[in-house]
Amino acid sequence: MTSIKVLDKAVAVLDHLADAGQATPAEISAAIDEPRGTVYRLIRNLVQYGYLEPTADGSSYHLGGRLFELGTIVAARFADLQSSAKPAMERLSRETGQTVFLTVRRGLRAVCLERLDGQQIQVMILPRGGSVPLHGGSGARVLLAYADPQVQQEFLGQPSLDVFTPSTPTADALRDELAKIRANGYCVSVDDVVPGIAAVGAPIFDQKHEFRAAISVAGPVPSVIDDMSERTRTLVIQAATDVSGALGCRSYAEAVRKAASPADRDQRGEVGVHAFG
Repeated sequence: MTSIKVLDKAVAVLDHLADAGQATPAEISAAIDEPRGTVYRLIRNLVQYGYLEPTADGSSYHLGGRLFELGTIVAARFADLQSSAKPAMERLSRETGQTVFLTVRRGLRAVCLERLDGQQIQVMILPRGGSVPLHGGSGARVLLAYADPQVQQEFLGQPSLDVFTPSTPTADALRDELAKIRANGYCVSVDDVVPGIAAVGAPIFDQKHEFRAAISVAGPVPSVIDDMSERTRTLVIQAATDVSGALGCRSYAEAVRKAASPADRDQRGEVGVHAFG
């Protein structure tokens, strides 16, 4: 087995535990479709380097402290974005009563840098530091819409996309939606990740008018969409404008207009590329 293949398998173990929280070797073996002997060797090496730790009873494993150390280093690289976004996120959460997310793209996934829980309901998906595919909700689809065309093609060209609910968009539906998101400057998603939950997301730009992140608000469909959809959309766009301004963007409207043209988009859509390698 080559070192690259071993690394791929180790990453698969880490990714599974990131989603599952903890798992037994048998569960990991089934999840990543590898023989138990291979999984035991991977676990032994990952434990040795601090990337995995056994649970108290020794039957299962979860992510280890070494990953926290590395994550702290990565998080520091986003400090300007998080500090710039925090006041607008707090205001948006207060004004809507809903859960607010700040997300960036890492590869083909949306990573949550920050979240503020709403007063009305706890949206359980996407904890701080967690991730979802780039079609999973309004914030994620904003990240996909403003990514460079090569990233879009790679994502949409996958053999299949995760299906969360009957309303989760297909690749064909996403192709039609991405241009609309850039033209409108926002994205609305309904029932596509969690039944009964809707979300509105908008892009964030920096001083060079380059796309940096997405801010979104999520809550029960009646609160986000039916009763005050125009108000929610206005508040989200205002929050995105405020965060962009804090990052040095002098004209949010101009940044949105420029980003609507595919010819003007570059590879800055993946903020995480500089932090995650």
